[in-house]
Amino acid sequence: MSHAMPRWFVAAKYVVYFLLTINAFLFLREESLALEHTFSTGMSLSDYIQVFSATIDTTAWVILLLLFELETYQLPDEVIKGWVKRALHGIRAFCYLFIVYALYGYIVELQSMFNITSLEVADACALIGGEWSYMLQLDEYAVLDASNCVAVGEQFWQYNGFNIIVDRDMLEMGRWLAWTDVINAAAWILVVLVLEFDVRLQLKGAYSGRLLRINQLIKLVLYSTLLAAAIYWWIDGDFLDFWDAFLWLFAFVFIESNLFAWQAETQAAEEASANQ
Repeated sequence: MSHAMPRWFVAAKYVVYFLLTINAFLFLREESLALEHTFSTGMSLSDYIQVFSATIDTTAWVILLLLFELETYQLPDEVIKGWVKRALHGIRAFCYLFIVYALYGYIVELQSMFNITSLEVADACALIGGEWSYMLQLDEYAVLDASNCVAVGEQFWQYNGFNIIVDRDMLEMGRWLAWTDVINAAAWILVVLVLEFDVRLQLKGAYSGRLLRINQLIKLVLYSTLLAAAIYWWIDGDFLDFWDAFLWLFAFVFIESNLFAWQAETQAAEEASANQ
């Protein structure tokens, strides 16, 4: 395809793609550190999905993003046929499996935020020496000791199955952030389903009219939801979550630009053919 676009635009696009790849490693590091306070004694497959949901999600999305880049910008229409088309769709289906699995991980993590038990102790400092951790933020913990036990609120709970305590403020914030993770992941799955529909319509030469307007309206609602999630992470969440959400919105602006340029190129070719 390789639509004519300014060099700075193409360069910015690939810088964003590279930064998103780096984010996958940053999430892996963050979740590996959290693992020291959660499933330190052993894990099942479902536990790995819960703990490393952001890493799995981001990695699968990066691969998916590059596939969309190939199909909407790099590869000519006549190449996207036969085994090439089947390979692209097969790899995408594999990525979707991991993306849906990551959504499941976010849902399990949200459920864990409600699976708590009140502790019958006078204050958190009474737990020092018992290998307890204190929740600082969602997926971020610290070993409970004399320097931080006084920061724990008067009312606190234990996450069932873990030696982790959380006070009222952190529990409320953690639940909101966990809900944001779930909503954000679900919205992105819907975005990519609409994009799949867009690509298929474009390959068939039917990406116009009422279907185009309906798709644009649906994507406006979904992208607005994703922007709201990014703003919430900026205000009350983790910087890495905000930075990642911000980059992904930029990345899909580029994919949408590819689609618009692809559509314009197809229409121009059809008009030129009709005028001959």
